[in-house]
Amino acid sequence: MWDERYNTDEFVYGEEPNEFLRDAIAGVPAGRALCLAEGEGRNAVFLAEQGFDVLAVDNSAVGLQKAARLAEARAVRIETLVADLADYTIEAGTWDLIVSIFCHLPAEIRQRLHREVVAGLRPGGVFILEAYTPAQLELATGGPPTEALMMRLDELTTELDGLEFEHATERERDVVEGRLHTGRGAVVQILAHRPVDEW
Repeated sequence: MWDERYNTDEFVYGEEPNEFLRDAIAGVPAGRALCLAEGEGRNAVFLAEQGFDVLAVDNSAVGLQKAARLAEARAVRIETLVADLADYTIEAGTWDLIVSIFCHLPAEIRQRLHREVVAGLRPGGVFILEAYTPAQLELATGGPPTEALMMRLDELTTELDGLEFEHATERERDVVEGRLHTGRGAVVQILAHRPVDEW
């Protein structure tokens, strides 16, 4: 499905970074960054432009080929890895930043992945997430077709136990990110970090 969706010259989710990521990254020092379900690369390329050493993971080879082309066009370097997040393991204590932007997965996979996110961050490492909530189904401006793939704040705070939350909210905002994400969106946003004094 995703290879087919991305198989066009158009960047279907745009070439500019997610707005929440762009704002949340201010003040986060550059380091090693992992972008989950990165697709066509807009967020990974933006982070590389901010000085991060970026690994973009996605199950679509077509999407990541476009990500590599976008990086080349912007004169930055990113690393890409084609992998299904159902099978991907986040290495513990490795990342200064992990980014999950509209990474909608079945609950069982998401819960396991989020446990690995907590463990995968270095002390002081930052996690940034934006995803659609079930209220998005009524707005119908993008996102998964079923509530089972949406996220709720109460579930996320449980799944991400071990992180300290700086920003955690459900809200509506105008999402303008390419042809497939344009209009009023019902989203959940997380900005959190792993405590420095753990180790």
